[in-house]
Amino acid sequence: MLLLTLRTREGGRRLLISASVAGARVHYTAESFENPAEPPMFCMLLRKHLVGGRIQSVEQPEGERMLSIRLFSRDELGDESEKTLAVELIGRSANIVLVGADGRIIDCLRRMEYGGEGRGMLPGLIYRLPPRQNKLSFFSCSEEELRFTIEHMEDGAFDKRLLDSFAGLSPLICRELAYRSRQDRELLLDNALALRETVSAGDFVPTLVSIDGAPRDFSFMAINQYGEGASCERFDSFCALLDAFYARRDRAESRRRRSRELMHTVKTVQERLNRKLAAQRKELLETAGREEIRRRAELITANIYRMKKGQRELVCENYFEEDCPEIRIPLDPLKTPQQNAAALYKDFNRKKAAEEHLTVLIEQGERQNEYLGAVVDEIERAESERDLNDIRRELVETGYLKKQRAAKNDRSKPQAPLRFLSSDGYEILVGRSNVQNDELTHKLARRTDLWLHAQKIHGSHVIIRTDGLEPPEATIAEAASLAAWYSQGREAGKIPVDITQVRFVRKPSGAMPGAVLYTDYTTLLAQPDESLAEKLKK
Repeated sequence: MLLLTLRTREGGRRLLISASVAGARVHYTAESFENPAEPPMFCMLLRKHLVGGRIQSVEQPEGERMLSIRLFSRDELGDESEKTLAVELIGRSANIVLVGADGRIIDCLRRMEYGGEGRGMLPGLIYRLPPRQNKLSFFSCSEEELRFTIEHMEDGAFDKRLLDSFAGLSPLICRELAYRSRQDRELLLDNALALRETVSAGDFVPTLVSIDGAPRDFSFMAINQYGEGASCERFDSFCALLDAFYARRDRAESRRRRSRELMHTVKTVQERLNRKLAAQRKELLETAGREEIRRRAELITANIYRMKKGQRELVCENYFEEDCPEIRIPLDPLKTPQQNAAALYKDFNRKKAAEEHLTVLIEQGERQNEYLGAVVDEIERAESERDLNDIRRELVETGYLKKQRAAKNDRSKPQAPLRFLSSDGYEILVGRSNVQNDELTHKLARRTDLWLHAQKIHGSHVIIRTDGLEPPEATIAEAASLAAWYSQGREAGKIPVDITQVRFVRKPSGAMPGAVLYTDYTTLLAQPDESLAEKLKK
């Protein structure tokens, strides 16, 4: 992905050029992107050749998914020379190529040996345009050609037949035409002619299609094929449409990709802890019969005068129960009566000590398991690499991850809490991690500030800065929505959120990061709302 900063008559603009397989595109952008720690070599090459350049023209071969940006720039000696930035947005072969005035490739984003049609992508080779498709152009062919092709298409799914027969149609538009035509060729022809008229007149409607809140497709026209389960959102421009579509889609995908390794590590630790807890609980159950062992030891001691060495069983009255029923106690014939009693007392004391020890270990393990569950929720909600770095730092500090000796020293400072401004002007702070939740609640917040948290699930601590005033209900509702969004229940409907003053929130002794106890709270239902979070973010 490249970002070119342009100076235009309307002011500065940024042109995004992406050659990724899943998101190849060119458009103006208002989004911000994280720069790599070290710029790639191709980026450095473009800086050398294009910085200070003047765009002469932008051309698109008819019906082709590519762009040729011709510009003039000066070399090290100050001489002006012509360059062409060829952007090919062709699926897996998508590429960005810098071509000199002699038509030879200076370099390209993806170098490739000679492929089909004798076309290679290596520095020094002559740049050739991609071979054209041997199909009829949907938008430039005559009406007679269009009618003849549709009438003589093979039977079958219209969308596949349209895609095989015409150039210039995307799979989405082919599916839409087929959906609207309901397998009727005459209706398909009418819809095709109407589409050509729409494009010829420039009557475009930038539309984003979402299903269950997730972006699914985008188009220049209304899309009906997904039925009532989809929602369509219109935009003022195609640049704004593409910004919104890829930002929403890539935000979730990028977060999953970057967090996959960290999530695997935490899940592995959690699974190991759960196995350990299961074994400890099983051991704890085995200590349940220790009182019966103590009683048998006491019965042997009380009847020791009646016993002899080598005896295999003691039959006596059990005075620990009503009516003193007869009881049979197995004995080790190789031990004296005193040794049999001592062995039972030893077994009782061992199980008693084991119960006390295992109870403490299980409580600690359950707290750790709860904490790791909160970390999993943090990773799922992480929005950037810096968020993930903060979580890694937290796991190193809590001992769940080892600090890598070979890694470079991380000099980046932990991020500040997320900051929002309510519609009434009150500052709202949201913790990014468990450690930051502790700092936010117990160090940064004042005693009279309001504290909010999603009820009985993992989530961020949310603070409303009140300055000693009573916040309006609208501010409290917005903060509760933020607490719901930055919690484990963000994909649910309305969830309960607890609200209290910071002075009623305390951290238990020995608790894991982020764990608190609180009193004197009220509860309200709040709807997780991403758009509200984006609107209020400072």
